[in-house]
Amino acid sequence: MKKGIISLCLLCTISAFAQETTKLTAGKHNEYGLIYSLPKTVFDIEVVATQTIVKAGPYYKYAEKYLGVPVSITEDKSSWKLDKATINSYGIADKDQQYLVQFKSGSTPYMFLNKDGLLLSVNTDPLPDNAISNTQGKKKTASPLENNEYASVLTEEMLISGSTAKMAEVAAKQIYRIRESRMDLSTGDSDQKPADGEALKLMLQQLDEQERNLTALFMGTTQTQTVVKHFTWIPQGETANEVVFRISDISGIVGKTDLSGDPIYINLKITEKGELPVDAKGKVKEMPKGALAYNIPGKAKASLTYNGKNIFYGEFQVAQFGVVFGLAPNMFDNKKAPAHVTFYPETGAIREIGQTSDK
Repeated sequence: MKKGIISLCLLCTISAFAQETTKLTAGKHNEYGLIYSLPKTVFDIEVVATQTIVKAGPYYKYAEKYLGVPVSITEDKSSWKLDKATINSYGIADKDQQYLVQFKSGSTPYMFLNKDGLLLSVNTDPLPDNAISNTQGKKKTASPLENNEYASVLTEEMLISGSTAKMAEVAAKQIYRIRESRMDLSTGDSDQKPADGEALKLMLQQLDEQERNLTALFMGTTQTQTVVKHFTWIPQGETANEVVFRISDISGIVGKTDLSGDPIYINLKITEKGELPVDAKGKVKEMPKGALAYNIPGKAKASLTYNGKNIFYGEFQVAQFGVVFGLAPNMFDNKKAPAHVTFYPETGAIREIGQTSDK
């Protein structure tokens, strides 16, 4: 059983897979020979997880006594939940599949390569590659209990109180005073008359924030943040229950060697191997002399499992499970009607082929 090769790309952007192309043209300067690479199919595993952080307020023991509300948060806790994991494929230049194609002297065929030398097209512009969507993480929500931000609402009376119980009592009275002030403003009974509607809105917002910060001292707070990480996995053959990453209650999404987390497994089953084309009699065609090489990929089913359940399933074409064939180079240096071809960058398979006159 062969395993895949895996690496971690923390918070990497999928735009890294976008095409940066170079145009090469056959001519005297390169003796009408162009060098290119075919791709190796790579899996990008995107993982999305949410962290929930609960913080107990310093006056939680007095919530029911002074606010008449039972409290549910009595200690600080943090937990992680796996939201989703998905697989997308893309191609990287396979340096073991590098070729030279020689064109006829005096001809000017050209090809587009990506920045790593991966063949994208010949005698035509490459087609846009399929963009891989990139899930955006969400920053941690604010909490007045973080970094003692609630200190801004502590009154002098609360600060000079001799005990926690007394401070809680004073804080509760302040909450009730804030509620009364908000009611007076809303009904027009307040001695402080706002100049206009915007001023009233601002005053109410300030009261809301003060109450929220004081209430957090009793009821605690719940914060969440969403984290996105990417793992790169290269198929090498069929794989069963190979750990690709883990989910830890302490650190969230971690690498496969971090035993603090529960494992997420990848399974890969080859469903079809690429085969060389055959003629009308069923005989395998011979590779054209000096051919422009391309891939005929194989197919595979991939899944991710967590706690015994499938969390992702997909079918993919994979260059490594296929074969290499080729197109005769004289197709592309025919001055009357030169051929053009584009390729799938993730597999190296032919995407579109035709002649200039067909455009």
